[in-house]
Amino acid sequence: MLKNTFNRGHNRALTKRHKIAIAGVATLGAAALAFTAVPGNAQTTTAEAPTGRVAYSSEQIKDVKASVTDQLASPSVKAEEMSAKHKAAVAAAKHRAAVAHDKHVAAEAAAKKRAAEAAAKKKAEAARKAKEAASRSAERVQVKPVAAKSYANNLDGWIREALDIMKKHDIPGSYNGLYRNIMRESSGNPNAINNWDINAQNGVPSIGLLQVIKPTFDAYHVPGTAWSQYDPVANLTAAANYAADRYGSIDNVNSAY
Repeated sequence: MLKNTFNRGHNRALTKRHKIAIAGVATLGAAALAFTAVPGNAQTTTAEAPTGRVAYSSEQIKDVKASVTDQLASPSVKAEEMSAKHKAAVAAAKHRAAVAHDKHVAAEAAAKKRAAEAAAKKKAEAARKAKEAASRSAERVQVKPVAAKSYANNLDGWIREALDIMKKHDIPGSYNGLYRNIMRESSGNPNAINNWDINAQNGVPSIGLLQVIKPTFDAYHVPGTAWSQYDPVANLTAAANYAADRYGSIDNVNSAY
């Protein structure tokens, strides 16, 4: 028996080729058998299939056109939306700025008002303190009493003092009117008394420089003078007051009155 002179690697390669060849032959054989088995009047499957008609729709075209239009319009719409958003943002910013400005103006006005009120309060307080200080100063000022007017204790002094009192009480009369009647009635004697006329007989004698009876003296007594017919100034002012009421003024008296 001959030994196998081929190595194992060479035999494995030939076997793969043989398997491929065998597979190809088997395939061709099966195809030949299938061809011969088809009847003669039958059509083979290799005939061309009838061509189908392609249908076109206007709706599809419209849809395509609308789609294209939408695609073309989309950037314009987006631009308008962006412009509207920008305008809205600008308007909102302006509104916020206006509100902020109004708040700022209101705050400044309020601050000015508070400052004015504080200044007015401060001014009023300063005025009050100044008034109080002036009042205290006035209280501290020593009031110098006005020296009382002095009159001579004689007929001239009595007449002048009587005239000042008469002026104070709006009683008319002059120095000459008083002097003239004094000289006729008492010759300038404040203690003169008439004990013989009708008044004396009635118990009310005429007394003093202008010979005034008690009822007349009491009725026309001038406040601030003594309650005595013998007091020269009290006698003169009461008589002048009576003469002013009855004759208009002591100056109009030229006889017994």
